[in-house]
Amino acid sequence: MEQTLKITNVLADPTRYYIYQYIIKRNEDVTVQEIAEEFEIHPNVARLHLTKLEDVNMLVSEAKKTGKGGRPSRLYRLSNDHIQINFPYRDYQLLSKIAIETMASLGDVGKQALELTGRRFGEELVNHQIPVSIHELTFDQKLDILKKASTVAGFYPELDHNKDKTKIFLKINNCPFKEIAQENFEAVCGMHHAFLRGMFNLLFDDVVLEESENIILGCSTCSYHAIVAK
Repeated sequence: MEQTLKITNVLADPTRYYIYQYIIKRNEDVTVQEIAEEFEIHPNVARLHLTKLEDVNMLVSEAKKTGKGGRPSRLYRLSNDHIQINFPYRDYQLLSKIAIETMASLGDVGKQALELTGRRFGEELVNHQIPVSIHELTFDQKLDILKKASTVAGFYPELDHNKDKTKIFLKINNCPFKEIAQENFEAVCGMHHAFLRGMFNLLFDDVVLEESENIILGCSTCSYHAIVAK
């Protein structure tokens, strides 16, 4: 609870909150100068915000030489600590870890249950974002729904498409399951893939979804492309 209070106090400042969100979306190291320019604040103010976030283990930093001489530049990035705030405290992370490990231990039956859970979760998140009948949605509206649902899931997504709107490119900059996936890669990533299929299949016909990058395997993002029927 003490750590939760420290985190909420740090994030109570709107600028600091948006800086943290920005670093999540960037998913790469940032410098004081970059933050200062992005948020149009003095570098000393940017440094203070970054230091406050580091003090509660939301960020970590290290000094690296630029190769141009002078003082090393300090680079800030997301820490590996899982940040979760609930009032009252509820350890959903532990519950999900136990549930996934239990289902994964059941072999093929457990794997099927995980995939079904992922698919239904994806469908539910999309359903909550649909303002009208699915058949009335335009391609751009469907893309917007995908982005909103993925954001709610904590993926911090980037979406794009080809010129004739038959292929959608999805980059996931944050994996909310990464702590569990590191120990249960096949089970968690299978559930994650089913989650995405659930979202796409609800909005498009004849979807072919393929993964090209995976955060757990050392890539900077989880990247997918989906071939969809017009």
